[in-house]
Amino acid sequence: MIFFTIMSRKDSVYSENWLYAFFNSFFFPALRPAFCKSVPSIFYNFFFCQFRAAFLPGRIPVTKVDHALDKKIPFVPSWVTIYLDFVHFWIRMITFFLKRYKRKAYVPMRDFIYSVGNLYAFAADVYKKNMSTTERPFYIARPRFFVIHMMDPHLMCIPSLHVMVVIHTYLQFKETAKKLGDYEKLKEQALELKQGALAISQAILFVKQHSVNCIPAALYAMTCFSPELFPPKEAEAFTNLLFSPAPKACESLRKIKVHPCAAPLTKIEEEDKARIKSHILSLYNRFLKEKEAAQSWEEPLLKFLREYKNS
Repeated sequence: MIFFTIMSRKDSVYSENWLYAFFNSFFFPALRPAFCKSVPSIFYNFFFCQFRAAFLPGRIPVTKVDHALDKKIPFVPSWVTIYLDFVHFWIRMITFFLKRYKRKAYVPMRDFIYSVGNLYAFAADVYKKNMSTTERPFYIARPRFFVIHMMDPHLMCIPSLHVMVVIHTYLQFKETAKKLGDYEKLKEQALELKQGALAISQAILFVKQHSVNCIPAALYAMTCFSPELFPPKEAEAFTNLLFSPAPKACESLRKIKVHPCAAPLTKIEEEDKARIKSHILSLYNRFLKEKEAAQSWEEPLLKFLREYKNS
């Protein structure tokens, strides 16, 4: 059995290396089935379906979901490092628990890996019926943006998988810590991951990969996917924390470029922040209300896409 080990600091999930989880998820028999099922689900439901739609246009309708409030958010290329961290974000969590809890972490991490694959398939219930896009600048001055334009046809905006994945990760970190009986011990790391989820959710706006409409759609999707862990109260609390300063508890980790405390300073007028948050919560609540009479969870999002006109 191959065991890939990389030394890291013990205090931060962000100091963990994602390669540890990748190799051990493949080689540990307890984790391999989840890995082998979830990775194909991710590639099929995100890359294959999206590129198929890009190369065979017209088979699935595509809606432009830009909103007037998007113009209040500046394009800040330096946020791209945090934006691109969302895959590493959830994989580092696996490393964190495998290193510290060994076999005790196998079952919760196996379930977590399965759940990420299921999350991609869940979001695809919308994409397969109606895709969505936004206006994004063709900016390739930084190599990372060139990779984005090459790898992402930009047809899966609603709901935002970036937001869904990072919210799911911080929720599952908290639940796993409780199951292992160490939640009090890991409170700082749980806070760190929540701040990371907030930073990535902001990054999608600053690099113009999503509209303000995409966040409430993702929050709604997460409430449908994990109603007990992400009820409306949690969605409201998460929204209210957007564009707020990261806590000082982790300031020693600012040197880690993708850490939320290392996020570049970006000024948005307070009035505009309030309007954006109000819009997010209003649209989120609208989706919840429409779900009461819907036949399936995705109906409110599909209705929105089919009827949407840029505001």
